[in-house]
Amino acid sequence: MKPVQSTLKKWMEKNENFQENYVKIRNEVLQDPEIKEFLSLHPDLPKQEIEKSLIKFYEYKTQSKQCNHCASFGACKNMLQGYSPILRVENNEIHLSYEKCHSRIMFEKEQQQHKLIESLYMPREILEATMDGIDRDPNRGKAIIEMGHFLSELKNGIPSKGIYFYGPFGVGKTYFLGAIANELKKYNISSMLIYMPEFVREIKSSIKDDSINEKIDYFKKADVLMLDDIGAETQSAWFRDEVLGTILQYRMMERLPVFFTSNYSMEQLEEQLAKSTRGDIETVKAGRIMERIKQVSQEVPIFADNRRN
Repeated sequence: MKPVQSTLKKWMEKNENFQENYVKIRNEVLQDPEIKEFLSLHPDLPKQEIEKSLIKFYEYKTQSKQCNHCASFGACKNMLQGYSPILRVENNEIHLSYEKCHSRIMFEKEQQQHKLIESLYMPREILEATMDGIDRDPNRGKAIIEMGHFLSELKNGIPSKGIYFYGPFGVGKTYFLGAIANELKKYNISSMLIYMPEFVREIKSSIKDDSINEKIDYFKKADVLMLDDIGAETQSAWFRDEVLGTILQYRMMERLPVFFTSNYSMEQLEEQLAKSTRGDIETVKAGRIMERIKQVSQEVPIFADNRRN
């Protein structure tokens, strides 16, 4: 077998433009704004180390950084799907490493959601909802304004209060949740949107496979929790107090927002929550739940045209 060096030498002899291309690429790499900034932060780096690291610089230059050139995790252009390059210096040596990008983190969170929660049951229209897709009916004006306020505050961190949308069937309450969830993705914030009656069934079924604590813990700690159609069914006292109450208490203490949709106003929902499946009326316990709901959301009515007609 011929030595690698001699083979490379012959290849270079046959490719007269090699040296010219090398110089061109070297200049492009060292003139890259991000690499220039990196080198300016490490002025003591030996010239030999910089020359030795040109391949690392070239790799860094050609990769997408934190999804800035990738439409989604599935469309990632990087050598390692879902990983963003990082340049660092240790002991006067340049190193290139990779960390998970925003899209990969979001993808893994979504995978974890699907692993834990088997029955989200949200229609495609809701999962693909957008702010532009909201009907600009004047009766939706307050809801749209409050959504805008919430989203505008994200630059300072996740607000501590979500929104409690209430109104009759078909006015677009659930669509609003989907639109907010998709806007949150732009800020690399995950959300969990679940239909409340299915949430109840999911928790009950998880008692059998002993995953209830894990699921409750996940609901408690989700970046943004969205509960669609609360009050749609009469709940057991156990679910109201031990599950819903526990989740809301944690989120209230940790200042984590919750979004709700309901056919009931908060006052009407309190009456609904007071009724247990056994027929008991427990106003004090329902009042405790409502206090927590008021701490994690603000009430916004929607009385607009029925979008389903």
